[in-house]
Amino acid sequence: MLSIKREYFAHETAVIDEGSIIGKGTRIWHFSHIMPGCEIGEHCNLGQNVVISPGVKLGNHVKVQNNVSIYTGVICESEVFIGPSVVFTNVINPRSAISRKDQYAKTVVMKGATIGANATIVCGHTIGTFAFIGAGTVVTKDVTSYALVVGNPGRQIGWMSEFGHRLHFDNTGQAVCPESGAVYLLKDGFVQKISS
Repeated sequence: MLSIKREYFAHETAVIDEGSIIGKGTRIWHFSHIMPGCEIGEHCNLGQNVVISPGVKLGNHVKVQNNVSIYTGVICESEVFIGPSVVFTNVINPRSAISRKDQYAKTVVMKGATIGANATIVCGHTIGTFAFIGAGTVVTKDVTSYALVVGNPGRQIGWMSEFGHRLHFDNTGQAVCPESGAVYLLKDGFVQKISS
């Protein structure tokens, strides 16, 4: 009998269904459930009591903290951080007695984005690269890259660097990350990194 050595770690209480794809170096902790048809990248960390539903895709180096359920329709690109007890939805108008499995809305969390503890992400929206969603925020619309969004409903109150620091723009529209030294430009309501 051919033995295939798995290249990821799963705690003995985790349930890994056949048909899921899990990348090298990924760690799956206590009481988590990985369902068939999902794809988890390399070097991810899934905390305790995490559920990954069929069709979900996680990129490389994604961190999912405890008590998060990521439902069908959600795609997270690489280096996304999902805080404890974050809630994703996948149907706009759920009803117990009506099956709407054919109406799952797509939610995309782009590279490097952070979603703070207890945030709720209403389905059908995109969270841009390196956006920062504050703890407890309810996201009800698309979030642009590097945006800092807080509150219920979520509203943008500023901009964040790739290292997770608030950006303060001068009169030329430039800001410097205090940790990395990278320079960012704010122009026409969008931010881009112009130097590392």
